[in-house]
Amino acid sequence: MTEHTLPLWLDIFISAIVVLGALTALIGSSGLLRLKSYFERVHAPSIIATLATWCIMHATLIYFSVQEHKLAIHAILIAIFIAITVPVTTIFLMRAALFRARRSGEVVPPSLSDNTESRTRAAALLSGEEPD
Repeated sequence: MTEHTLPLWLDIFISAIVVLGALTALIGSSGLLRLKSYFERVHAPSIIATLATWCIMHATLIYFSVQEHKLAIHAILIAIFIAITVPVTTIFLMRAALFRARRSGEVVPPSLSDNTESRTRAAALLSGEEPD
């Protein structure tokens, strides 16, 4: 495989996207230090990780597609995998932490499934009746 040099403007563009992704990840990571409770801290890196990954993915996609003269699909697959797994993992971690906090008697938001009034109101709305 022969090495192709990229035009300067494309090098600058790709570098800017990589730096944007790195700064986005840094901002998300700073949320781990600044926020107080676990429930607040878990949102910053999980939400930001996806955005940072997509920035890096776009830079990788452009770079390798231009270098190899074909679409670099591996970058897209990695980004899709992270976009699916990060939110799902965050939900599981949050549910486990909430369960543990409730078991230890900490003050946490009430369970939606235990709220009889909300369930009755939702059932009335779904059946087409006017809630009380």
